[in-house]
Formats: sequence, structure tokens, C-alpha cells
Amino acid sequence: MTACAIEGGSAGAAATADPEAEPEPEEPGEPAGADGSGLLPESTAAGQADEENGEAEEAEASSTVTDARSHADAPPPPGGFTLTADGAYAARLTAAPGPPGERAWYPERWTLDGPEPYAVPLPLDQPEEPDSEVAPLADGRVLIRRRVADRQMFSLLYPTGPGTGELLLGAVGCAEMTLLPPSPDGRCVYALAAGEDHTSLWLVAGGAFGPEEVARIPGHCSGGVWLDRAGRMLALDRQEPGGGPVKAVAVDLGRQGEVTPLLQIAPGSDDRLLLADPDSGLLLLRSDAPGHDRLGWGVLGSCLPVRFPECLRLPDVAVTPFAVQPGQMLMPESCAVALRIDGAPGSWVGVWRPAGRQLHQFAAPLGWVPGAGYWSRDGVLRLPYANGATPCGVALLEAPEDMEPSAVTGRTGGGEGGGEPSAADAAPVVCKPVPLGQAPLHGAARPD
Repeated sequence: MTACAIEGGSAGAAATADPEAEPEPEEPGEPAGADGSGLLPESTAAGQADEENGEAEEAEASSTVTDARSHADAPPPPGGFTLTADGAYAARLTAAPGPPGERAWYPERWTLDGPEPYAVPLPLDQPEEPDSEVAPLADGRVLIRRRVADRQMFSLLYPTGPGTGELLLGAVGCAEMTLLPPSPDGRCVYALAAGEDHTSLWLVAGGAFGPEEVARIPGHCSGGVWLDRAGRMLALDRQEPGGGPVKAVAVDLGRQGEVTPLLQIAPGSDDRLLLADPDSGLLLLRSDAPGHDRLGWGVLGSCLPVRFPECLRLPDVAVTPFAVQPGQMLMPESCAVALRIDGAPGSWVGVWRPAGRQLHQFAAPLGWVPGAGYWSRDGVLRLPYANGATPCGVALLEAPEDMEPSAVTGRTGGGEGGGEPSAADAAPVVCKPVPLGQAPLHGAARPD
């Protein structure tokens, strides 16, 4: 593996970030009219983008990027909503109807690759604890992690006739473990267990003899992003033993867990990897190298600097990427990125491309688990949701095209006032939640 340093740094060393000064962004237009339910009404989402100065499009920070290729009223699921890498299956914990505080939790598997999505409940003789975690596999089985005293128990669940089958995999003797996203191969699931001065990486599903420790990594590790389609290269956010900044590293599972640097933006900055697209090499990251926490993007193995788009810097909200459009070979700037936006009105959806300077905002479908979704290769975002009318549905949202500033604002693109359209200029757009079997492939995002 080779490392590329920018602005006079030596190969393999971290270059100092020196981001350019940026103008303070104007107040973006936020979707209004929240009903207090935590989700936005369909009629209130508006397409939005910040207005920028044409001479300060994006801040840049020098980086070293090592090429490491190689039901309706139920409370939110405590363990979230986990998808396979190809979006064919998903799994979550859900609750049977009952009084608040007395709900019985059980796993549920969603099948999303057929003509219409459907959910299969996987309850056993006794309810699950809310801190259990589930992850789907490519063959339709669901891995579950349960904490029993100071041990972690792992099983595979699958539908069998009217009931649920369970295959016990084994146990790991530790108090806390966290499942990582399912491997891209669809067969394996890994988990992290933090120790005093190291973090253990465990293969908990897909091994030959039950859970097995595959690597010990010095320091405290978190996160977990796959860098390739084979499930060999894993990125983790690591803090060295004794403290210090958090840096993303690459773990090579084909070399007994060999660790190499992945992100080095500034010596003292926290540089975390959030998402990666193996096809294009696009990386989505969060770093405080510009002086405060910012969302940025780069390209795996590139010598170009990391960029921090101004349009992703919104006041009073949190913006988190959760899905990247696949299949854009060697075209990272054209990938559509889905973002979860959390603010006082609730959670809604953003769509952005690195090549554009616009953040498009859409209402979330009622019953969407914030941060759950996946892209098709042709740029259609699928958002799983469940509500009283639809116990298992997928809303379709076609990625909007980025418009030239002159086409929206009437200003010339290269003039002093050129930039992104303001919220007042953008037409309101909503994401219509409709079942997959009834929805057209395109046109799911329509003017309200």
C-alpha cells in the first residue's frame, strides 16, 4: 500500500490541514410545519440549497488517503434497521402491540428484492431484550446477538413453517460487543469487542467453528466501513492506546488483520470514515481539521485534497450520510449520496453529489427508520418504512439533477452572485411513500 502526501508532506506522513477561510452560510430554508410526530408531513418538504460565494465553493484540507483497495405506532427499533450490502434483505427488532414499557420485542426480516416488499416475523418462545442486535445475511437468515450476563450469545434465525428456527453459533465471553455492518459477500458478520488497550475483531457468523477472534488491534476502535466488494478490507476509527486523536485505519483481513493508516488530514485532527463506495472509491468522512466538525469527501488512493462542501454545513441540524449510489466506476464525483438530516422538526432526507453544490431536501415517508435506505445503480433511492397503512413498504426517490445557478436564480454562473439557489427559489419536492409493488421505478419524487 502506498500513501500520498499533499503540499510538501512526505509519503506516508500526515500533511497539515490549512483550509481556506469560508464565508458563514446563510440560514437554509428548513422544511416547516412539523406535526410533532418526529416526522415531517409530506406537504412540508422543500428542495433546498445554500447560497454560496462563487469564489469560495468549498474548503479544502490536505489529506493522506492510503490506497486500501483491496408497525405503525411501535417505538423506534432499539438496534436500528440493518440492510445487506445489496439491499436484498433487512432486519430489525420490532415490538408487538402493548402498553408502553411492556412491549415484547422480536426480530423481523424484510425481503426487498422481489416485486413487492414483505416482512416475516421471527419470534421465539420468549421476547428479546431491547439491547439485542440483528443483522441479515444474503441467504435470508438473520443473525442475532444477545447479552446473557457477561457473555454474548449468537444465533441464526430463519422462518420454518409457522414458527422460527434457531441455529446456535456459540458465545463470546465479554461484557460488550457491537455488530459491524454485514460483509459485502453476504455470508459473514463481524463484531468489535473493546478491551483496556486493544480492540478485538470477531468473526461471529460465517466461520467454520462458531465465533472466532480474527484480529487484535491496539487502541480503541469504533465505526466500521467496508472498502471492497470481497469483504477483505475493513475501515475502523481508531484511537491509540493512551488517547490522542481518532484516525481511520484500514484492516486487511486477508493478512491476519494488518493495520495501515487510511485518513491523515492533520496531526491533531479527529478523522472518521463514515461511508465508502468500492466502485468509484468515493469516501465520506467527518473531520475537525477545518477548525470544527465538518462533513467532507475524498477519493480512495487519490492525491487530491479532501473537500468540505459548504452546502453540507447546515445550522441547528445534524447531517449524516447513510447510502452512496453504486456502479459509478471511476466517477466518484457523479455518485448520489443520501443523507439523514436531524433537526427540531424531526428527521428528513437529503440528496447531494460531490460534483454539484446543491443539497436537495425531501420529506421522509411516515414510519421511516432514519438512516435506512439504499441506492440502485441508476440513481433511485429506496427508503424502507412501516406505518399503520403499510406494515412494510419502500418509498422511491429518484436522485434530482443538479441545476446550474443561472437556471434557478437568473444570475450568470460565473458572476459574483453565482452559486446555489436559495430555499425560496427551489420548488417544493416531496417523497411519496408508496409500496414497491405499486410504485413506478422513476418519478417517485414529484412536485407537491
